[in-house]
Amino acid sequence: MIIDAAALAELFSALHARGYTIVGPTARDGAIMLAELSSAAELPYGWGVETEAGRYRLRARGDQAAFGHSAGPQSWKDILRPSREKQWSADRTSDGVVVTEAVERHRYALLGVRPCDIAAIRILDRVLTGGRHTDPQYAGRRDGNFVIAVECTEPGATCFCTSMGTGPHADAGFDLAMTELVDGGDHRFVVRAGTAVGAEVMSVLPGRPADDATVSHAAGAVAQAASMMSRSMPVDGLPGLLAASRESPHWDDVASRCLTCGNCTMVCPTCFCSTTEDVTDLTGDHAERWRRSDSCFDLDFSYLHGGSVRTSGQSRYRQWISHKLGTWHDQFGSSGCVGCGRCIAWCPAGIDITQEVAALSLLQLAAPPPEEEP
Repeated sequence: MIIDAAALAELFSALHARGYTIVGPTARDGAIMLAELSSAAELPYGWGVETEAGRYRLRARGDQAAFGHSAGPQSWKDILRPSREKQWSADRTSDGVVVTEAVERHRYALLGVRPCDIAAIRILDRVLTGGRHTDPQYAGRRDGNFVIAVECTEPGATCFCTSMGTGPHADAGFDLAMTELVDGGDHRFVVRAGTAVGAEVMSVLPGRPADDATVSHAAGAVAQAASMMSRSMPVDGLPGLLAASRESPHWDDVASRCLTCGNCTMVCPTCFCSTTEDVTDLTGDHAERWRRSDSCFDLDFSYLHGGSVRTSGQSRYRQWISHKLGTWHDQFGSSGCVGCGRCIAWCPAGIDITQEVAALSLLQLAAPPPEEEP
């Protein structure tokens, strides 16, 4: 199906009528941010971004594309698993202690989800709801989401989702998928449904059947985006490479540049580490437990009785990348990286995860083979 850009207003109306709170991108504070949107007019029409290692800037486009930008500083993790959230509260009463679990139910419509972020949401689903211990707060925000994917036609300079197999084409995990085409004054979207709910919403939108030429044009634009990505990650053999590189001298080189600020974990769409805080009022009759995001770059993250286990920046960076690309496979059956490039763009030191893996690979190739035992 093909809809004109003006039909986005009808999409908003259809989602609001079904009780969804729409969350999508908007231009704010010098970046593309995620926020609750009341109308299509709040989308970032005419804004693109410039990214490079340690650099992110908004730029004015020469057209009115609504989704002509790559990943911003926020991911959908910020909506589905906020950085600080109450888990439960307890009140002392005459009958004892009453504990109330703080689980909020939301009907979110997630608009403008990139294919790499769909892959990230799948990973969070597996981590936070796929095991024996489900995160009830995440489940309350995730259940019943209506996901509208937007395929990428202009990747950012830090993107490498093609090599990770997570984009720029959306193949599953969405209710609706859209490909934006702007040819002069002809601003339109090729839309397809991925679920029965998506098909029902699509049926009320004003549009026309998609002709073969337009479908081919949209597919070509997405394929061209894939070919434009200059960065890549060598996926095969990464767990083994990182395990073999545990004592590599390259970690000292990374440590000389890394500030251990934790920016990479904050912007990463799959980093899920957290800690808990217990608070009480002055009377002692009311207590609350809050979960807040934490980072393996924090010195106290590995604190045990007597001190922290990972005291050096070298060990903390090695822990992050080794888990993300290596032992994540053992825990969850996939890589923890989706190739969105956020960690590269938002690292103040410009550390590039793809370059670090390439350097480790070269050092491993150059290493002498282990001596055989006599």
